Amino acid sequence: MTDHVHFGHIFHLTGSPAVTGAADALVSIPDGALVIGGDGTIRYSGERSALPDEFATAEPHEHPGGYLLPGFVDTHIHFPQTYAGDSYGGGQLLEWLNLCIFPSEARFADPDFAQAAAVEFTRRRVAAGTTAMMVFGSAFPHAQDSLFAETLKAGLRIVSGRGIQTVGGDSATPLLTSEEEAIRLTKAEIEKWHAAGTGDPATALVHVAIVPRFSLSVTTETLRNLGELYDEHRSRGVYVHTHLNENNRPGTGEIDTTKEVYQVDSYLDTYDGKFLPGSSVGGTSLLGRRTILAHAVHCQDSELARMAETGTSISHCPVSQLFLGSGTMPWKRTVEAGVNISAGTDFGGGDEWLIPRVLGDAFKQHITEPGDAGVSMHPAEMLFIGTLGGARALDMEERFGNLDVGKEADFLVIEPADALEPVLQNAVRSEDPDLARDQTLFALLMGIRESSIAEVYVQGRRIVV
Repeated sequence: MTDHVHFGHIFHLTGSPAVTGAADALVSIPDGALVIGGDGTIRYSGERSALPDEFATAEPHEHPGGYLLPGFVDTHIHFPQTYAGDSYGGGQLLEWLNLCIFPSEARFADPDFAQAAAVEFTRRRVAAGTTAMMVFGSAFPHAQDSLFAETLKAGLRIVSGRGIQTVGGDSATPLLTSEEEAIRLTKAEIEKWHAAGTGDPATALVHVAIVPRFSLSVTTETLRNLGELYDEHRSRGVYVHTHLNENNRPGTGEIDTTKEVYQVDSYLDTYDGKFLPGSSVGGTSLLGRRTILAHAVHCQDSELARMAETGTSISHCPVSQLFLGSGTMPWKRTVEAGVNISAGTDFGGGDEWLIPRVLGDAFKQHITEPGDAGVSMHPAEMLFIGTLGGARALDMEERFGNLDVGKEADFLVIEPADALEPVLQNAVRSEDPDLARDQTLFALLMGIRESSIAEVYVQGRRIVV
């Protein structure tokens, strides 16, 4: 099998740092070489001048003026909202769901419509350089079949599960199932698609998650049944994905309504098996190292501590938080709690497919937090949540997320185009080499658009759709 070597400016985070250690782990190699073995793993990542002789016959790929980055990881996006971005007229979260989103998602009942959406969804994520995703799925099994099949056909990574709803208003009716049907359909999806392709979760590109939409879309019976189902399949590497603490409008918003309906002390308790009145235990916890909770904008300190304790990750979705008026996830307080943070577009709650746009909005949100809470994110922290933090959230950090030797070769070739190219060529840089490096990475992450994403690779294979 032929080795391939790509030449360009390498940026990645080496090792296994926390987000607080991202700056120390940042690697920048302006004249770098990345060797991909015939088995799709990284065999060398370093200076071009130090390329070992054993790779002298590797097939060369020159990317003059280009950058080699790890593939982007999106840990929260909605497949049945493929055509629902920029929906106007819904207001904040709960009204937006009822007026805009539930009717849009109901259209996936049509198999032909769902198939077309799966093709478009796959095309859009490749254009955005997203090599791995946690995808909130459709309520309809045929739509999920289309999504998984198109993902495998393209050679991309995905974790997804059908959106589970057992209660809801009139606009949600087409998406609802009985308690029994919710479990039956989820079991069937696990059996059909979890580790499809290889049969081994450790090598597969496709994985299944248990996905209750959010606590207000299910009941205590649903949560108890899902806990039992997760216990049954946890050892197989099945995931959990849902929403947490997104909208805190007093009295009538998501958080207050959830606490009122369940009579619990915290929203997180409903996912932690403590979903009975008074936060009494009613079932098994859904938290853990393969659980990703989207948003976590308005968490209590105890909730952050519990997520950190269980290894549960947050998908930070600043674009969506701006679009729906949800507020700002407090960066310093969340980081200090020790919980892993990844990045999510939340399309169509967000209106962007590009993880770099998420990172840019994160920077803007957190530098404008009031008083001492405001912080200028280091560009390495931005890169962390968009790459390595996402791989960690998916519990696949040993497979991808950076460009260390031995990892599966998920990477992007960025060839700056449009406005980005002259900025990178002509911007003033500090005489301090570390600051100059950081300035270049920051400009790159803030300026990447689809036009600059020239090539996308997963397991060393170029993805073309």
